[in-house]
Amino acid sequence: MLDVTLAAVTIVIGYMLGTIPSGYLVAKLHGVNIQQVGSGNIGATNVLRALGVVPAVIVVVLDPLKGAVATALPLLLGVGPWGAALAGLAVVLGNNFNVLLGFRGGKGIATSIGVMLVLEPLVALFCIVLGVFTILVSRYVSLGSLVGMVALPLFLIARGSHPAYLLLGFALTALAVVRHLANVRRLMAGSESRLGERLEVERSPRAARRAR
Repeated sequence: MLDVTLAAVTIVIGYMLGTIPSGYLVAKLHGVNIQQVGSGNIGATNVLRALGVVPAVIVVVLDPLKGAVATALPLLLGVGPWGAALAGLAVVLGNNFNVLLGFRGGKGIATSIGVMLVLEPLVALFCIVLGVFTILVSRYVSLGSLVGMVALPLFLIARGSHPAYLLLGFALTALAVVRHLANVRRLMAGSESRLGERLEVERSPRAARRAR
């Protein structure tokens, strides 16, 4: 009974950690509502296009961190692999379907990386390398994200990972694909934005004065 209660608590904590909108908050500090810019996504890619490298790097650090913390907590409490996997799924759901932002959010790639770095660090590193390589070659962040996430369950199978982590891998991949459907359509149409393209954004008057 205690394990079930602890698991439930860590799942709730995981979701709430996921709702910390890193990209949204970083953009707000720069006087920009990131949900009204570019793709409207609060993830690092949209932040990069709207605000540049430094704000995007902050998001790249914070999003995996909340995934890692949410997943490490149940393991530290002795809940076990299934509890950790459920907490990992919860934090990504919180990131993607954020109750604080009207159930809008990011696409969960960076947060998923944080989750898997705790559960299967070697697999996570392989996925990161494959994804980054794809991005560098194609200059499509969305394509690299999808390649890395689609490879995730395959690497987990090859490694003989715990069934809980394998099921989580399939779930995270499915979430990533669903969240990237619009990107897939743009890739097929040849209209997807490439890495390095910038957006013109309007900042609040206060933030504009600070930037001068």
